[in-house]
Amino acid sequence: MTLPASADRAAQILSRPVSLNGLTVPNRIAMAPMTRQFSPGGIPGADVVSYYARRAAAGVGLIVTEGTYVGHESAGESDRVPRFHGEEQLAGWAKVAEAVHAAGGKVVPQLWHIGMVRKAGKPPFPDAPAIGPSGIPVVPVDDGTEGAESSGKAMTRQDVDAVIGAFADAAAAAERIGFDGVELHGAHGYLIDQFLWSKTNQRTDAYGGDPVARTTFAAELVAAVRAAVSPSFPVIFRYSQWKMGAYDARIATTPEELEAILTPLATAGVDAFHASTRRYWLPEFDGSDLNLAGWTKKLTGKPVITVGSVGLDGEFIRSFQGEGAAVKDIDNLLDRLEREEFDMVAVGRALLQDPQWAAKVLEGRLGELAAYDVAALRTLS
Repeated sequence: MTLPASADRAAQILSRPVSLNGLTVPNRIAMAPMTRQFSPGGIPGADVVSYYARRAAAGVGLIVTEGTYVGHESAGESDRVPRFHGEEQLAGWAKVAEAVHAAGGKVVPQLWHIGMVRKAGKPPFPDAPAIGPSGIPVVPVDDGTEGAESSGKAMTRQDVDAVIGAFADAAAAAERIGFDGVELHGAHGYLIDQFLWSKTNQRTDAYGGDPVARTTFAAELVAAVRAAVSPSFPVIFRYSQWKMGAYDARIATTPEELEAILTPLATAGVDAFHASTRRYWLPEFDGSDLNLAGWTKKLTGKPVITVGSVGLDGEFIRSFQGEGAAVKDIDNLLDRLEREEFDMVAVGRALLQDPQWAAKVLEGRLGELAAYDVAALRTLS
């Protein structure tokens, strides 16, 4: 059977393999990291294993897991978010890696520290303080009602070393238990991003100041992770302009500022970048059609993953407000991939809705793609 031109084009472009350092990914489709909170005690169970394996079996080339807390007491605020430290937790993750590989996919954990987003008294370590570069919350503290971000602790040099060590330990564990690489969560207003953003980083030491100085913490963290794993083990760095609750925030207002941030990270050992936007088709800076991923590749020459409402007509923030999203064509995405503006595309809600999304796209079955229903958030289907 001859496929329609658009379906055939999607299959051809997205089915091409791509290399990230020493890892060959079989196609251009990644599963975006999405917090699910189905891991009581921070332990990914059999349902989590099956959740990822189903999507790998249906053709997702690279699984980026949901964010996982590194081994630092202030890293998180939920006992249902998986952790990437502890014997039981790592045993659960080893089963995820094994199952994804058996299904033909590749998988990296996303390593995460939420920093100043942490709320006082939350598990898994209720007494741990919220910490950040300057102790400044990402969004303004309100009148103290439940759920407000609290003022926290400005990190000391000892805190910096402890957090960097926790990320390095987690990366080493990921390689040891069979993962194919790691992704460092430097986006969306969490700890690493708090150092990159001038609003939350008002330090006057080596970790604060201009964009290059504000990148020092992230670059040291990347270098420590790089040193903790094999030279061919991919290190992916996810970053964004926007923050949760501060959607117009920017860490770079010009390409020159962005280059000043990305260059030290690439030099420190980042093998690929994951440029997070809410709508991948929007240009990042005036005077160019390039999105954030496109600029990232242009400025660094590194492989780049794009993300942001792929295959859907509504951005993901609205999902948390109870809204669904209709199917949207991916012609613009394919155009950009053909122009080599970026190398991979991460798919989020469309893969939550339909574990077979990648198979349908790779086989040219675009007419079978389904709209997103927020009910998909409630299960690990």
